[in-house]
Amino acid sequence: MNPSHSGRLESPIGTIEVTVNEGGAVVSLSFVDEPLSESADIDGSCSRALRQLDEYFRGERRRFELPLEPEGTEFEHKVWSQVRRIPFGSTDSYGEIARRLGADSGSARAVGVANARNPIAIVIPCHRVIGADGDLTGYAGGLDRKKWLLDMESGQARLEF
Repeated sequence: MNPSHSGRLESPIGTIEVTVNEGGAVVSLSFVDEPLSESADIDGSCSRALRQLDEYFRGERRRFELPLEPEGTEFEHKVWSQVRRIPFGSTDSYGEIARRLGADSGSARAVGVANARNPIAIVIPCHRVIGADGDLTGYAGGLDRKKWLLDMESGQARLEF
C-alpha cells in the first residue's frame, strides 16, 4: 500500500478531506465532521485537488482534471466510469446506468450499491445519480448535501461561503 497525504477544504457544505497517494492520484474525498482549524496542515501534494474543489464550489469549474485511483471492484469501477460521464448540471438514474452497462434495469440496486461505495465524492459525481422517479436517494454525505450540490450545479444554490 502506498503512503498517502491528506488535505482539507472548508466548503459551503462542510469540511472536505482529500487523500492522494504517493503518485499524486486522488484515492478518497470525504466529508468530515470537524471544521477546518486555522492550524490545519495542508499537504502540498493535495493542493491541485483542493484548488479544483475550491473552483468548483465558486462556480468556476464544471469538470475535474485530476488523476484518480479509487479502490474498488471491477464492477464498481465500471459504474464509477459511467457516473463520471454524467454532465455537470444533469442527473441520471440507477436503472439507466445499469442499462448502459449492458444489464437490465433490475440491476439498478447493484448500481446503487456500487455508487454508495464511491470513495471520491463530488469528483466522481455520485450525487448526480437519482431514483427513476426523480427522487433523491441515498448519499453518503447526506441528502441535504446531495440536494445542495444538485441545486448549485443547476444554478439554484448560493455560491458564497
